[in-house]
Amino acid sequence: MVVPADRTFSISELAQEFDVTTRAIRFYEAEGLLMPERQGQRRIYSRRDRVRLMLTLRGKRIGLSLQEIRELFELYDAANNDEPQLMRFVDSLSRREQQLRQQLDDIHLVLKEIGQLRGQCEQWMAKRDGDEQAE
Repeated sequence: MVVPADRTFSISELAQEFDVTTRAIRFYEAEGLLMPERQGQRRIYSRRDRVRLMLTLRGKRIGLSLQEIRELFELYDAANNDEPQLMRFVDSLSRREQQLRQQLDDIHLVLKEIGQLRGQCEQWMAKRDGDEQAE
């Protein structure tokens, strides 16, 4: 979705678009991840806020903490083309990728064990049913 640079959004529009509660959006604001303008009590979210909300939700989905997401935003804000910041970003992503790969390996191992246990239980039940029918 291409959004004009000057487009603004209400909290309810963002909540509906990203299927989150307005309370969640206010929480991300309190955590410093979003910085809407204010008109009285009304929050006005910019295109930048919308992108940050999208990236926050994506970061959470891949398992980043809010602190890690905030640090990535700070790195980007400091200098989005500065090599040291980009290297830290790449390091963060590499660490998370390794964690996810380890979790995936663990999941495969547990699924294998579950399959073996299920097979043993099914064999036991089949044997028990066969013994009962023989009586």
